[in-house]
Amino acid sequence: MHTVVVGTSGTSAADVLAVARGGARIELSGEAVAALSKARGIIDALAAKPEPVYGVSTGFGALASRHISPELRAQLQRNIVRSHAAGMGPRVEREVVRALMFLRLKTVCSGHTGVRPEVAQTMADVLNAGITPVVHEYGSLGCSGDLAPLSHCALTLMGEGDAEGPDGVVRPAAELLAEHGIVPVELREKEGLALLNGTDGMLGMLIMALADLDTLYKSADITAALSLEALLGTEKVLAPELHAIRPHPGQAASAANMLAVLKDSELTGHHQDGAPRVQDAYSVRCAPQVAGAGRDTMAHARLVAERELASSVDNPVVLPDGRVESNGNFHGAPVAYVLDFLAIAAADLGSIAERRTDRLLDKNRSHGLPPFLADDAGVDSGLMIAQYTQAALVSELKRLAVPASADSIPSSAMQEDHVSMGWSAARKLRTAVDNLARIIAVELYAATRAIELREGLTPAPASRAVIDAVRAAGVEGPGPDRFLAPDLAAADAFVRSGRLVAAVEPVTGPLR
Repeated sequence: MHTVVVGTSGTSAADVLAVARGGARIELSGEAVAALSKARGIIDALAAKPEPVYGVSTGFGALASRHISPELRAQLQRNIVRSHAAGMGPRVEREVVRALMFLRLKTVCSGHTGVRPEVAQTMADVLNAGITPVVHEYGSLGCSGDLAPLSHCALTLMGEGDAEGPDGVVRPAAELLAEHGIVPVELREKEGLALLNGTDGMLGMLIMALADLDTLYKSADITAALSLEALLGTEKVLAPELHAIRPHPGQAASAANMLAVLKDSELTGHHQDGAPRVQDAYSVRCAPQVAGAGRDTMAHARLVAERELASSVDNPVVLPDGRVESNGNFHGAPVAYVLDFLAIAAADLGSIAERRTDRLLDKNRSHGLPPFLADDAGVDSGLMIAQYTQAALVSELKRLAVPASADSIPSSAMQEDHVSMGWSAARKLRTAVDNLARIIAVELYAATRAIELREGLTPAPASRAVIDAVRAAGVEGPGPDRFLAPDLAAADAFVRSGRLVAAVEPVTGPLR
């Protein structure tokens, strides 16, 4: 099994995905253990002094003015975890919780938090055992980090609350720890606070969304090319020299992908046949511009994610010179903004894909295709309601595009008077990504059927490869009406698994 070694200088998106989705094992580097010990020594020295230090010998948030005596500090750390584990609603996905815990461990190992090495090792042990704390949908405002979600994870480290075992069954955390020989941690000064103060949940969901969107944007380029082909459009608008004079990198990449898919097609270039068209409709002609803008938004989001992966997000932090200083690095604004940006881009990509699907089904705009791609229109409804489903998904995407980060509700008696809502932005982006895959799947279903209905013209070799692969995956071709939901589900699985991209790349080479 793949092993991820956690050091002091952050981690990579690939490591996050390996732990969250691939079940990779985790080891702490010797460098990390040394940094943990050094920072802990600083915290222990401060704890022994009579002067109050925030997070070490005081209360938290609006209660920071109270000095806590030594005999109550362990109770203080336990209490902050218990009281902050106040989430509600459905459980969030296992991969999200694993990413959340791993990213918190990454910051703990930076040596800036003051957590003891044994606490960090327990975090790694819990992940390696496949134990997943129960974390709920609601509770984070994205400032002071993802407090409630991280608190539920810390509760498991203490042997309290519920968690899911490697078998998928939810049980008391104490039982699961005992079965795997893991001793619950007894938190000391600052440790409870250090386990809660991070943007780890929203960052983990950003990293996973970027991985999924990378596949979906390539998939959307493929389905846009198939639709252009099915509509007898022109590939001349994809010429590199046209995109070079508007040098947005994402636009050039999308156009190149579409051109690669359309190479050697007999269906393109017929826009002057019959009723001549000077230009194709925007949803066809402007596909690279829209998908490209989304790609460039992803590039910015990756930059933010990389910076956050290299960050140590906690408050207060232990600095190399021994100072322990308060800060506002836990504010989720940088991550929240790009989560919202990605949801906006996903909504627009879904919207343009739906417009192409609608054009394929409309006999007045499809240039010779049967109404709704039906076998016997009137007796058969064809893909009429598949487009309804796609339209409903697009409408939902537009609602999900309303930014969460534009909102703020004050909390903690006005001490935390401006929050990011980054967790909410991440949660809605996950839904948007799921819906975008479904929308692309419907376009794929319509476009492949439409190409097969173009008798006498040979599609591009890459298009033929897609059609063969999607039919082998259980998505049926043209014919009389049948129960459509299984076909759409198979098309959805084909897209989100990456098999659509995998079908064309042996012909086109790697897509950009």
